[in-house]
Amino acid sequence: MILEKNKNHVFSVYELNLEAKKILENGLPLVWVHGEISNFVCAASRHWYFSLKDEQAQVRCVMFRHKNQYVDWLPDNGMQVEILAFATLYDARGEFQLALEQIRPTGLGSLHERFERLKLKLNAEGLFDPARKQPLPFFPKQIGIITSPQAAALRDVLITLTRRMPGIPVVLYPTPVQGNGSEQKIAQTIQLANERDECDVLMLCRGGGSLEDLWAFNEEIVARAIFASRIPLVTGIGHETDFTISDFAADQRAATPTAAAQLVVPEQQELSLRLLRLTQRLIRCIHHQLENRMQQLDYLQNRLTHPAKHVQQKIQHLDYLRQRMRSSVVYILQRQQWHSHSLQQRLRIARPNHASFVSRQAALASQLANIMHRILERHTSTLDNLHQHLLHLAPEQVLARGYSIVRDMHGLVVMDSSALQIGTCLDITFAHGRARTELKETNPASYILEPGKKKK
Repeated sequence: MILEKNKNHVFSVYELNLEAKKILENGLPLVWVHGEISNFVCAASRHWYFSLKDEQAQVRCVMFRHKNQYVDWLPDNGMQVEILAFATLYDARGEFQLALEQIRPTGLGSLHERFERLKLKLNAEGLFDPARKQPLPFFPKQIGIITSPQAAALRDVLITLTRRMPGIPVVLYPTPVQGNGSEQKIAQTIQLANERDECDVLMLCRGGGSLEDLWAFNEEIVARAIFASRIPLVTGIGHETDFTISDFAADQRAATPTAAAQLVVPEQQELSLRLLRLTQRLIRCIHHQLENRMQQLDYLQNRLTHPAKHVQQKIQHLDYLRQRMRSSVVYILQRQQWHSHSLQQRLRIARPNHASFVSRQAALASQLANIMHRILERHTSTLDNLHQHLLHLAPEQVLARGYSIVRDMHGLVVMDSSALQIGTCLDITFAHGRARTELKETNPASYILEPGKKKK
């Protein structure tokens, strides 16, 4: 840091603020802070500025647009909130402030944790499995609505159902959808609707509200009642961004109560148009079939002839087939005769001359015997020559010419006198017999005495 490197350095105010900002941002990590909002301002740049205070102190806070755009509610003065922020310094004025990453009303943190824990638990048990969800009936005979009679969402649902399909009866199962014990009431009402079994589909509805207002739909007892329902159930709870545990457990989730009503029943006008199109298509198909049958009738009428004429045609056809059969028989007989004549000619040409074959066989046998005799003579001569060479190279023949084999006491053949020591016992093998001697003298020079000469 500059403060440690040069204590005598004179800082400008801006440099001092920058150094203080670095110390704050590097030394204090992200922290959750609880307090009350005051002096809240949403600037034209859509950045949020406010003070967070408690009984003893306050701190300036800022939440920039790229962070607050993900918050689906607007803070207000006097609200108790929890913020996730890091400490920084607004270097232009040297003001200490907190830069927000997240903001939530006080108490929502524990509710969110409960929400996530229950969601993971029920999902692991298979309550949210898409494979077990029931399909909605295309045209329900009767619809059940589970909500509070005083709920504004009920009026929107009834208006939508009446507008889309006014003839379908609706059964209201009144139940509180907010407050203490409302979750038990909702679960009991779902069970009651299943016991009465008078509706083809159920709607669980409630208008928008805070997380606390909608918390009854995040209770485990409600989710299990929805899962156990034998009647398909659609949820329309809160606004489009609101998700509850009941939405995950339901057979189908709608963004709003009005959207749930649109899912449950088809629109009468759309059905009328579809029925009209199907009627027109059916009429066209009937006309097309009638035209095809009339054309087929005309074709069959043209083919209809008097029986005598039909018999006459068959007689003519029979005469024609008889003539063709006679021609075919004659042609087949001629082909057989031509083929038989051709085979006789080929047999006559290919007839073997037995005497010629016997004479040629005798000549070949004599020639083969001569060749084999010459080959045997040549191989016998070669074998004799090899035998003579082998006898000439045999050790006994070499010893017979006056040579001998000298071995040491280990039985190794002595090839060099320099490798021997005086007094060594040697074993000498001759053509006839063996002798043992003791070495008296060595001479490393290599020479051979000529016959009849003595060593000098």
